[in-house]
Amino acid sequence: MLSKIAPPESRPPLIFLDTLYHFPETYELVDEVEKRYGVKVHVFKPEGCETAEDFEKKWGAKLWEEYEDIYDYAVKVEPGRRAYDELKVQSVITGRRASQGGERALLQPLEVDSTGLLKLNPLFAWTFAQVEQYINENTVPRNKLLDQGYKSVGDWHSTSKSGDGDAGERAGRWAGKRGKTECGLHKDYFEMRTKAKQLESMKLEGDAIGQA
Repeated sequence: MLSKIAPPESRPPLIFLDTLYHFPETYELVDEVEKRYGVKVHVFKPEGCETAEDFEKKWGAKLWEEYEDIYDYAVKVEPGRRAYDELKVQSVITGRRASQGGERALLQPLEVDSTGLLKLNPLFAWTFAQVEQYINENTVPRNKLLDQGYKSVGDWHSTSKSGDGDAGERAGRWAGKRGKTECGLHKDYFEMRTKAKQLESMKLEGDAIGQA
């Protein structure tokens, strides 16, 4: 969508949620976007963390395996909400499309989430073929992993190459997680926050007892 908004001074803030577990190719794409479009990408990481080691010290190792919703909240939802607050964002532009299936199959062009955030989905009716055509015709930067057998790219620990016969545009994401089709950004914010706060309190209590 950034390629369609010109001139640069009229472009809205561009937000990148650094989960600390992205592929190197994803970080390369962020740098390429900044250079290609002459914009600053605002990077937000999990609260109080600069590295994966910081995150695992706070939440424990492989949180995504034991508490996937809480992991999603900690690495994407909370940083996203913090980004919206700091940048005074009241509406966001997403690249979601109905053809991606899952919970997105009934996607509408305009939504309002549980926090009152307005979500604009201008590509909701685009097919994957249309996206590829636009990318090729306009030399839009793309993640290099898409040319290496990946259909959709997320964190390295929950993304795999698509196998022969794999269906769906997001095949390879959350392998083995039956029914999971979203990362948390488009789920109920308050419900996810409550779960995360409960676990965080339990961990703090456990640390306090261990130090007593």
